[in-house]
Amino acid sequence: MSKDIKTMILGDAMIGHKGFVEAWDKYLASDFGSDVIAGDFETNWDQLQFRRLEVEKQGPEIEEVDALIAEKGEDREALFGLFVPVSSKVMDAMPNLRIVGVSRAGLENVNVEEATKRGILVFNVKGRNAHAVSDFTIGMMLAEARNIGRAHAAIKKGEWQKTFSNSDNVPELNGKTVGLVGYGYIGHLVAKKLSGFDVNVIVYDPYVDAAELQKDGCEKVELNDLFKRADIVSVHARLTDANKKMIGKEQFDLMKPTAIFVNTARAGLVDFDALTQALQEKKILGAALDVFITEPLEADNPLRDLDNVTLTTHIAGTTSDALTNSPFLLLEDVTSFLKEDAAKFIVNKEVLENDDFKAWLSSKK
Repeated sequence: MSKDIKTMILGDAMIGHKGFVEAWDKYLASDFGSDVIAGDFETNWDQLQFRRLEVEKQGPEIEEVDALIAEKGEDREALFGLFVPVSSKVMDAMPNLRIVGVSRAGLENVNVEEATKRGILVFNVKGRNAHAVSDFTIGMMLAEARNIGRAHAAIKKGEWQKTFSNSDNVPELNGKTVGLVGYGYIGHLVAKKLSGFDVNVIVYDPYVDAAELQKDGCEKVELNDLFKRADIVSVHARLTDANKKMIGKEQFDLMKPTAIFVNTARAGLVDFDALTQALQEKKILGAALDVFITEPLEADNPLRDLDNVTLTTHIAGTTSDALTNSPFLLLEDVTSFLKEDAAKFIVNKEVLENDDFKAWLSSKK
């Protein structure tokens, strides 16, 4: 069996296939050949946003097999991309598939359970946009607290607005308590970057030890305690079946009337009806939101009519640095695994004990 790895790359409107090909050429071509078939599965930006959001909500099985996979995927051993849907149907069309890699932290577009059953090793890139999202999160806190977006919009309309919905309670960050829901790569960076503001950071994350948080100057608390105590709540958890709508009416009812809610993570973590009601009834001071159940936000969505919310277009993780670097981070890690048995981003390590996978891997050494 050839040591070369027959590979398919399917980019999209956000990261085109050329970026992945450049990363392949840099890290893998010299040892694993240049038998690479490359294309883009979705080149329309708006359509990509719609499709990836639907996959996030329903999983990759809702998508049809891409034409390039159907035509040329039968002998391919590796598949790389960003949002390319990797369903059981794709795996049926690629019977020799052994490695799948997506250059993002989320795995909503990959049927990991099915890949594991079939002995397919899955890679993602944890934290690839952590700096981008953590920077943006702090920007959202300040924008909502200090009316930055609203003042800008007023000037653009020819108005010199000085009074806002929170004029009686315009806060400074100094001395406030910020509650982080989730303490992965992004949550950790948010806490670190907030340290210069002299805030108190409390964290809800059942998977992180209190001692680890204490070393970072943070306090571990339960979810409802966090909502009760925090002046700003910021969400950084990953969406799973178990935590859908984990933040709802009970949590918003616990918040201070002067508190702000920020979500740059996943819309599915939040009961948007409960959030909208809390904002409409001024139970909380305001919110800053980058993610929504339906994107673009519907024309009749009541959030559009509120003056105590900052809305952005799901752009927290979209920086030139994050997008350009992520294919290189992914393929560098795959190279480390293939050449040195060392990797940071393997999702389903149990595949390493799969006999078919071990035989394939041995053939590439």
